[in-house]
Amino acid sequence: MCEANAFLLKDDGEEELVMESVDILRPEGENVYIRDIFGDQRLVKARIKEMNLIQHRIILVED
Repeated sequence: MCEANAFLLKDDGEEELVMESVDILRPEGENVYIRDIFGDQRLVKARIKEMNLIQHRIILVED
């Protein structure tokens, strides 16, 4: 499986888990649309900082 977990990097450097098992990630203007393998979806006001698919991690930062 190739899904990843999405984390939001806070101003204090802490990472907050936003969603597990993400299979769709799409920038939408000032937001990022994410959907997991179960169909749950979320729109996060953030931008993509890093995607590490070997470690199955997506790092988002607040905008």
